[in-house]
Amino acid sequence: MSAADEQPYLMFSMGKYEAKIPQDRFYSKHHMWMKRDQGSVRIGFTTYSVRMLQDVYFLAWSIDAPAHVKYKQEIGEVESSKAISALYAPCEGTVVRFNDLLLGDPSGINADNYGNGWLLEMETTAEFLTAQEYLDHLNATWEKDQRTIKGQINEDS
Repeated sequence: MSAADEQPYLMFSMGKYEAKIPQDRFYSKHHMWMKRDQGSVRIGFTTYSVRMLQDVYFLAWSIDAPAHVKYKQEIGEVESSKAISALYAPCEGTVVRFNDLLLGDPSGINADNYGNGWLLEMETTAEFLTAQEYLDHLNATWEKDQRTIKGQINEDS
C-alpha cells in the first residue's frame, strides 16, 4: 500500500492555500466532486472551486427535479463575492433532487462543501476522475487557471 492510499485525502497547493481532495469520491475537470450513494451520485463543489468563488451567498436552480439533463446543460446559477456564474450539469443523467438546505442559506457550500454543502443528486452512468487524476489535472492547469476569471469554474480547460 502506498502512502497516498493510507491518507483520506490528497492536497493541492493554491499558493498560500491548500485544497483537500478526499479520496473517497470522484471528480470532474470542472471542479465538482461526485460520491456514489445507493444508486445515485451526490455532487458538490470541490475545495478548489469554493476557493476560486470565495464566499457563495446565493444559489438558484433553473430546472426542477426530477429532470433529465445533458452534459454541460445550464441548470442554475451561483452568486459569490467574486462573480455570478452559471452552473452546468457535470454529466448526462437525471437530477433526482437538490439540497434544499442550501436554497435558503447557501453558506453550507463555504463551510462544509464535502458534507452538508452538497448541491444535488443525479442518476448517471458517467465515469469520473479519481482523486489522483483530479490532482494531476489541477497540477496541469493551475498556471492557466490563475490567469482566468476566477468565477467561471464550469468552463472547459
